Amino acid sequence: QVQLVESGGGSVQAGAPLRLSCSASGRTLSSYDVGWFRQAPGKEREFVAGISWTGGHTYYADSVKGRFTISRDNAKNTVSLQIDSLKPEDTAVYHCALRQGSIVTAAALYDYWGQGTQVTVSS
Repeated sequence: QVQLVESGGGSVQAGAPLRLSCSASGRTLSSYDVGWFRQAPGKEREFVAGISWTGGHTYYADSVKGRFTISRDNAKNTVSLQIDSLKPEDTAVYHCALRQGSIVTAAALYDYWGQGTQVTVSS
């Protein structure tokens, strides 16, 4: 079993950056593709970014391209999500999730989830 813990969230002003981290215990992240999702109140969980197990492939939702950057450090067993120029519409709980096979956008196809970290952006 693998446990995921997200960190780095907070309350910020629009335009500020944040760096979210996803740390794993119980199993190494290196054999998993990792996705970041977010869920705002009353909305469906939304895929925002994904990275392959090697780190060689990344994928972003159109709504975040150019502002979000996903990266991983398999030696440290962590995956990061750099968010630049935050907007109020980025307000949500951000979750990381793991699967094997390929990066996909469907939340139901991920096997392991963290509890999430809250990001709140004020205008």
